[in-house]
Amino acid sequence: MGKILIKDCTIVPISGPVIEEGVIAINDDRLHYVGPAGGVPAGWQADTVIEAGDMVALPGLVNSHTHAAMTLLRSFADDLPLKQWLEEKIWPREAKLEREDIYWGTKLALLEMIRSGTTTFADMYFHMDAVAEAVVEAGLRACLSQGLIGFQDRGGQRLATGVSLVKEWHGAGDGRVTTMLGPHAPYTCPPEYLTKVAETAAGLGVGLHIHLAETKEEVENVRAQYGYTPVALAAKLGLFELPTLAAHCVHLTTEEIALLAEKKVGVAHCPESNLKLASGVAPVAAMLAAGVNVAIGTDGAASNNNLDMVAEMRTCALLAKGITGDPTVVPAHQALVMATLNGARALGLEKEIGTLEAGKKADLILVNKHQPHLMPPHDVEANLVYAARGSDVDTVIVNGKILMAAGEVKTMDAGEIYAQVMKRAGRGQKKFHLLPRLRG
Repeated sequence: MGKILIKDCTIVPISGPVIEEGVIAINDDRLHYVGPAGGVPAGWQADTVIEAGDMVALPGLVNSHTHAAMTLLRSFADDLPLKQWLEEKIWPREAKLEREDIYWGTKLALLEMIRSGTTTFADMYFHMDAVAEAVVEAGLRACLSQGLIGFQDRGGQRLATGVSLVKEWHGAGDGRVTTMLGPHAPYTCPPEYLTKVAETAAGLGVGLHIHLAETKEEVENVRAQYGYTPVALAAKLGLFELPTLAAHCVHLTTEEIALLAEKKVGVAHCPESNLKLASGVAPVAAMLAAGVNVAIGTDGAASNNNLDMVAEMRTCALLAKGITGDPTVVPAHQALVMATLNGARALGLEKEIGTLEAGKKADLILVNKHQPHLMPPHDVEANLVYAARGSDVDTVIVNGKILMAAGEVKTMDAGEIYAQVMKRAGRGQKKFHLLPRLRG
């Protein structure tokens, strides 16, 4: 890794005001100094110098909820309601996916995330050892959970696989891989199974990653079956006594919002997926006002259909304004906090990532501000949220290692990934034809 000096950049540290003509010094995997140019400790010498006069530096973006390998199902089943989308299209197709398919689908997702500035993501799927392997190779940071469908886990083999993931991969990749247990949702996991998963997670010392209150139909069905809404049921069963990352949380009562705040549940808001599946719009403004830690996620590429956190951040801010009729809710800085520090908190990583401060992990991105849509720079944070694109990301550094420089990903072979994905995308359906040339 060594020592890296990033010179003359505009710094958006998240933890404080924007720094113009700033400097960032990196010692191995940690931020050594972040601030004005004159503050680098005397005698400190860099091995690598990045001239960043045209760049904005900010913490790497945190995608707080996705299913990475679902890149294989991008555009496979669009314009359908969630229940039909899952039961008639997605689940039957997923049943044909094998471990190597998951590995290469994840590789494609990691390539897309690196290129658009995501450095950390929370993932729930299956064959998660293949996901962990891909993460370690690519150099990203990830919080991984084996997806657990309780109604399909009569013998407990899936839960055992989730436990193995925790035991074998937690802390892998120089600490870049962390783990949780991933009970899918109350509508796929009966109460006794959720209780068992929570007890197992407590014994392992890890948290839970779960889908909650995504659709009205889900809320009504769970209430009819168990007498409680999904959020109330999760609370009654003791899930919230553990660190919990709850995806979606679209349909909530005022009391449930207060409960999520009290129990410090991290909410992964996935605006574009919820819009595309017509699941509704999460009450983000109300959650934030109540003190809920709301982060941002893309969900999987089968329901988004991209993993671009820059675009997701903008959608989050605009949607909150439009749905409330209040243009002051989720201002630009708040959206940036949600996409960085709040995501880190939701994954239990706020002591290590989410802001640019000396002592934290060196996870950061450089965005090229010399773009027509980013001129003039009256407000750099507003430009990042309302005008920037994922393709504006120039450089990505994770754990002090340069994963992408000048738009070129250093840790992955794009051509090989495209070829493998195209080969695997056709299993069980019409085969795709490779383009004669594959570009990175």
